[in-house]
Amino acid sequence: MPATYTNPRYPFAPVRDAGARHKVVVVGGGLVGLTMALDLARRGQKVVLLDEDDTVSFGSRAICWAKRSLEIFGRLGLGEALLARGVTWNTGRVFFGDRQVYHFDLLPEAGHQYPAFINLQQYHLEEALVEACRATGLVDLRWHSRVAAVAPGPDGVALTVETPEGSYALHADWLLAADGARSFVRRALGLSFIGQEFRDRFLIADVVMRAGFPAERWFWFEPPFHPGGSVLLHRQADDVWRIDFQLGWDSDPEAERDPARVAARVRAMLGPEVEFALEWVSVYSFRCRRLERFRHGRILFLGDAAHQVSPFGARGGNAGVQDVDNLGWKLDAVLRGAAPDALLDSYDAERIAANDENILNSTRSTDFITPKNAAARAYRDAVLELAGRYAFARPLVNSGRLSRPAVLADSPLNTPDDAPWTGGLPPGAPAADAPVRSDGQPDWLLRHLGGDGFTLLLFGPPGDFPALAAGGPRPVFLTRTATPGALHDAEGLAAARYAAGPGAAILLRPDQHVAARWRHFDAAAVAHAQRCACGITITDTQRMAG
Repeated sequence: MPATYTNPRYPFAPVRDAGARHKVVVVGGGLVGLTMALDLARRGQKVVLLDEDDTVSFGSRAICWAKRSLEIFGRLGLGEALLARGVTWNTGRVFFGDRQVYHFDLLPEAGHQYPAFINLQQYHLEEALVEACRATGLVDLRWHSRVAAVAPGPDGVALTVETPEGSYALHADWLLAADGARSFVRRALGLSFIGQEFRDRFLIADVVMRAGFPAERWFWFEPPFHPGGSVLLHRQADDVWRIDFQLGWDSDPEAERDPARVAARVRAMLGPEVEFALEWVSVYSFRCRRLERFRHGRILFLGDAAHQVSPFGARGGNAGVQDVDNLGWKLDAVLRGAAPDALLDSYDAERIAANDENILNSTRSTDFITPKNAAARAYRDAVLELAGRYAFARPLVNSGRLSRPAVLADSPLNTPDDAPWTGGLPPGAPAADAPVRSDGQPDWLLRHLGGDGFTLLLFGPPGDFPALAAGGPRPVFLTRTATPGALHDAEGLAAARYAAGPGAAILLRPDQHVAARWRHFDAAAVAHAQRCACGITITDTQRMAG
């Protein structure tokens, strides 16, 4: 098969610190592990990353990156480069047979730096992450380094690492397991998943071609070129197109991967006049499951090592990126002594709830796309017929509920509203972006929120608010008229999206989730909410001060 991409090969470096102890060790050099290492490095933490391979992923793998993931990568310094490299899309179309049922726009309003989605092959993203990790000088990337044993202890984890030059011991204060669906760390701890596996199989084909399809998500139910199944089409970078074909549950994976068989399916779809070449082919089954807990003492699980979903809806890779976003600032706070160890329990509470939502949506999508009996198929086909004529039926069509940012509504770190608040972003919601002007230049609000610490978004000029106590959140002022020392919300979009009037205050966590909000600024309330968001009780405060 031809290739539009050549995998880089990263050399093995001889180990000179056998037996050494490190604060943080990440296992797994894929999408989630690399993002985790970069996040901690951006916070000034040193990280050792172990990967048994010497390159990035083969094949496009995850390709759809949601707006929230792009905002996270923006905070890590990669957002604009990914946006320039990827294929932007906001629109999707659903077909039943040879007829369009309806189309949808995932970002109908203007005033956001990033689109609803970009499509970019996972290997491009991982290569960019490797280079960004290297540039920090804080990430020790160890290729050809396979974890062969894991021994948890009360104050860390002992590892045995196999390399081309033999095995050595390594000790980690904290071990972050991002070693994928076949996680060795998970198996070493004897942990199993809860959830379900489906018998349905799908064929992925990465096809190189110059085609007239627009940069949109197209999904067919029962198309004439693939009767009895469904097909998904996405455009990627480099004239590569992702095509997913639904297969029967009893299909033979080896036979279906045969290039001639795959080419025949693609030819039936595209017609005889379109020239194409196959670049990568894979067959996969659906899984919607997770670990019962993501934290096990000094070991924390992220990405596919912790949870797995069927691919429709782009909830796998994007969920892993949100795992990183949630865990990074918390572990950093614990390492710096700014928060108690118990703060990491909230990673469990928040990300399990978020991933349960992903699993629920992915399971429902799977059931709709692959009905299991005649009654389920009759219901699905009736919904599709009605959706072509009536708007009420369109929300019932489920070709994959697309990835959404997690709203941490029940987080133990939230401070509830102290007064009725209509609209806006409640505690637990991710921050909303909006165009602003900074020092007279066009800018984006999210660039000024979260990141390296807590932020207090204040709606009014600096003179309207008393000074915050030392160690408090960094203030960001927002005004409707150009004011020195404040961001200029010239269009009023920021105030509208937060439903905030003059004098309002919004406390944002380092991961840009709302921790608390007030109609009117109260310094004591802000300090209390920040302590709550760090998992600090009065006893913790006294202990850390001592």
